[in-house]
Amino acid sequence: MARIEVPMPQMGESIAEGTVSRWLKQVGETVQRDEPLLEISTDKVDAEIPSPAGGTLVEILVEEGATVEVGTVVAYVDPEATGVSAPPQEAPEELPETGPSPAPEPGKVEEQAPAPPSTAPPPAMAPPAETPPEPEEPADSAEDRLRARSTPVVRKIAEEHGIDLAEVPGTGHAGRVTKQDVLGYLEEREGEAETAPSAAPTETRPQPVSPPASHAAPTIEPQLPSAAPSDLWNRFYSQVQHPEFPVRPPDRVETMDKIRRLTAEHMVVAKRVAPHVHSFIEVDFTRIDQVRGANRIQWSRQGTKVSYTAFVVWACSRVLREFPQVNGTVSGNNLIYRGNVNVGVAVDLDPGLIVPVIHDADELSLLGIGKRIVDLAERARSRRLIPDEIQGATFSITNPGVLGTVVGMPIIPKGTSAILGTGAIEKRVVVVEDPSSGTDALAIRKRSFFSLGYDHRIVDGADAARFLARLKELLETFPEDA
Repeated sequence: MARIEVPMPQMGESIAEGTVSRWLKQVGETVQRDEPLLEISTDKVDAEIPSPAGGTLVEILVEEGATVEVGTVVAYVDPEATGVSAPPQEAPEELPETGPSPAPEPGKVEEQAPAPPSTAPPPAMAPPAETPPEPEEPADSAEDRLRARSTPVVRKIAEEHGIDLAEVPGTGHAGRVTKQDVLGYLEEREGEAETAPSAAPTETRPQPVSPPASHAAPTIEPQLPSAAPSDLWNRFYSQVQHPEFPVRPPDRVETMDKIRRLTAEHMVVAKRVAPHVHSFIEVDFTRIDQVRGANRIQWSRQGTKVSYTAFVVWACSRVLREFPQVNGTVSGNNLIYRGNVNVGVAVDLDPGLIVPVIHDADELSLLGIGKRIVDLAERARSRRLIPDEIQGATFSITNPGVLGTVVGMPIIPKGTSAILGTGAIEKRVVVVEDPSSGTDALAIRKRSFFSLGYDHRIVDGADAARFLARLKELLETFPEDA
C-alpha cells in the first residue's frame, strides 16, 4: 500500500493557510487512526490534526513554526510500516545494495525501502554506494510539482496582475510560491514603476495598469458583480496595503503577529466594503436586575452564572427573527437572509480579540446561553476552541462597556450586516413616571447605551431604529420564563 498524505486541512471558509505549531509524533513513531499527529495554528484558533490512517510516521515535510497553504502535504504515514522503530530515511542509503541495478526507477524507491534489512551488504558492493545522488531526482521533480502547484488564490492574483509565477521567488515548502510572495513581488514591481520618470503621472497612479492583460481598468469595482463572494474578499485582501512611516531613535518596532496582521486586514476590508452607519439607544437594566436577583441562588446551585451579556444575547436572538435583514448579508448583487441565528460574542484575549459563535442561539434558553458564554470564553482564553466554534456568525455582539467604555462604534465583521456594541452599565439619575400618581419623578436606574453598526446596503436607518426599539422593549420587560 502506498504512503498516505497528511495535508494542511481547510479550517474555515476564509482561512487559506496554517502554521505547524508542534509535532506530536516524530519520524519512526507509530500512530493510530484519528490519533492526534500535530498541532496547527490559524489566525484565530489552534487545533490538533488527527492521523488519516494507522501506521508509522515516515516523513515530515514541514517543520514546526512554518506556515503553508491549505492542501500542502505536511507529512506521510505508511500503513504497512506499523511497528518500525527506526526512521525510514536511512533506507535510501542501502537501496543501491539491494540489487544489481544501481539506478532503480524513481517510482519504485518506496516499494524497495523495506527490503534492505533482509540482505547483508558485502564489502565488495561498496562502490555502488556512491550512487545515492540518483534518488534525488524524484525529490527534485516533487519540488518542481510543489512549486507549480500554487493555490487558486495565488494564481488568481498572479493572473489579474499579469505575473508569471516562474519569476516569483518562492519562500514556501520546496520553493512553493505563497500569497505573500506574490504580493511582495507586486509591491516591489510597483515600487520600481514609481521611481521611473513620471512624464504621465495619471497613467502610473493606478497600480494594476502595469500588466498588459489587465486592460486599462485600474480598479476592481467593475468586476464585483460577476465574482463569487469568496473571490471578492480575496481580491480585496490582495489590495490591502498599510502605509509605512519613518522610525525615530526612541521607537521600538515589532512585527505584527498573525492575529494582529489578519485582524488589521479584515478591519480595513470591512470598512472599505460596507457603508457603515451607527444608531444608538439607551436601555434600562432595572428589570434584568430583578430577574437576576430572583434567580441567583437557583443558578448558583446549578453551577452557572448568567451575566448581563447572556440577557443581551438571548434578547437579540429573538429579535433577529423579526428582522431578517439584520441577520443577513450582501453577496454581490444578492441579499442573503440567513436561516439560522448564530450570535458571535467578542472575547478579549489581552492582547487580541476572538469571536466565538453561539450557533442557533434562538433555540437556547437564557440559562443555556449563559452556560455557553462561560464555556466559550474560558476555552477562548486558553486557545482550546475548535474551528467550527469561530465560524458561521450571522450577527455579532461586542461589549467594550465591561472595561468602562460608555459607548462604542464597532466595525461590522465580513459576511454579516450588523454588530451590536454594549456600553458600560452605570447608575444614572433619570426621570421616570410614578405609576401610582402618573407624575414624573427622579430615580436612580442602571442604564447602558447600545450602538448598532449596520451595513446600509441591506439595513436602512428605519430598520435599525425599529430593531433597537424592539430590543429595548424586550430587555426592559424581560419575561420570567426565558
